[in-house]
Amino acid sequence: MKGIPQQRQSRGRRRRRITLLDIGLDEAFNTSMTFVQSVLQNINADFESPVAEIDFIRSRHPETVFTSFTAPCNVLHVMAHGDSSGTPTFSSTDERTVVSIEELARRAVDSGRGISSGAVISDGCRTGTGAWTRAILDCLQGDITYIGTTANVGWHESTTFSSAFYSSLFRDQGYGRSPAEQARDAAVRAIEAYIKLTDRSCPYKVMELTPHR
Repeated sequence: MKGIPQQRQSRGRRRRRITLLDIGLDEAFNTSMTFVQSVLQNINADFESPVAEIDFIRSRHPETVFTSFTAPCNVLHVMAHGDSSGTPTFSSTDERTVVSIEELARRAVDSGRGISSGAVISDGCRTGTGAWTRAILDCLQGDITYIGTTANVGWHESTTFSSAFYSSLFRDQGYGRSPAEQARDAAVRAIEAYIKLTDRSCPYKVMELTPHR
């Protein structure tokens, strides 16, 4: 008979804040976000006290969305449709909510508040292109790890990568490294895990971005 698994001590482990921002606003995005929340909650359940603080936001309100982008956290994980046919934008399935990265940059300059998370996961289609990374650079307050995609992605790709990424991130205590460096290492390991699990190339791409000085 198997015994009850003992919880690991969280003493000495840094608590990480994860912001989950759903701009896709449909059932598929809801399913993916629910899965990611479950992964993080399961990670917390393995410790005596939570190691992940989860902020979940699903909103169409422009000020709420902007505040979510600029709030300090370890990882900002955005799920939405990605479009770079013109100005890179996040959008909802019904196209009633559109977030222009160019507009985010303008607001960041006007308010003096840019993206200050250690990492940004742009979990939408083809958000790892040059147009996206150049646009994101104008929104930054400090160095970040940026994770975008090189192909169209759906719930299967998103949940497979996310599970590997967060499992790796919270397994690493991160001593002596910045949140951006911790996220970069976790993303590299998640990409390797994705390839092994699916026997396919990983559509997620990791980059280190430094804001214009």
